[in-house]
Amino acid sequence: MFSGSIPALVTPFAADGTFDEAAYRSLIEWQIGDGSAALVPCGTTGEAATLTADEHFAIVAICVDQAAGRVPVIAGAGSNDTQVAAANVVRAREAGADAALMVPPYYNRPSQEGIFQHFARLAEQATLPIVLYNVPGRTVTDIQPATLIRLVTRFPEVFVAVKDASGAIARVSAHRAGCGPDFVQLSGNDDMALAFNAMGGTGCISVTANVAPRLCADFQAACQRGDYAAALALQDRLYPLHDALFMDASPGPVKYAMTRVRPGFPDGLRLPMTWPSEASRAAVDAALAHAGLVG
Repeated sequence: MFSGSIPALVTPFAADGTFDEAAYRSLIEWQIGDGSAALVPCGTTGEAATLTADEHFAIVAICVDQAAGRVPVIAGAGSNDTQVAAANVVRAREAGADAALMVPPYYNRPSQEGIFQHFARLAEQATLPIVLYNVPGRTVTDIQPATLIRLVTRFPEVFVAVKDASGAIARVSAHRAGCGPDFVQLSGNDDMALAFNAMGGTGCISVTANVAPRLCADFQAACQRGDYAAALALQDRLYPLHDALFMDASPGPVKYAMTRVRPGFPDGLRLPMTWPSEASRAAVDAALAHAGLVG
């Protein structure tokens, strides 16, 4: 269902914090033209935590409109409130999204049974397929393999994929064993995507693809055809960028990188505390040069 390089899109804001629709539409055109296989609007990298609900789903609708059916749109829609999460799935469908990306409840730190019950309630009401998003480094909540397998086997038509940012590569095999080889597994970590794909993953929901869509698409294509020598060469070219984009708090470094590869791209942040330090900007500049993305 989902595979390849899938950017977790940044959301362009002007200096005063207003959404720049023209820049967003241009970004989407560039992504599709350079081989991105799907789009994720309004995720963490898109500063979703700072958007009102109306802004959030208006941006999803703009993404859907600009994509115009050429690639799927997976809308960020998670919440630690089960009722809000369910309402977000409805609004994502109304905006035209093809699937919803859903984190487990954050902050509350539910048990594994609590995580299951949260997602089971969503599945009972789901109007869209759901991509589970496991990112314990941000949510402090970890969907353990047994819980994920329980959800997928109970609701196979709803839970169609996982974005796994746990950093535990062995889980790819555990998920394959429990969910079957056709269950879609997407890496949530650019730097681990090579190993993730070698173990059975089909792609990556990527931060780096914002900045280097063609290189990330070529990397994923090499993995899909089993050309791991070519994939390794691209990994070596991209790795400093994967690293630099998280040297400071996301999405500051990737927003800065966007201004370097797309002159005139707005550098406004709804999360101003994430603007990268001088050292981080220097690391991004060096990584972009290493990848051949700037002169």
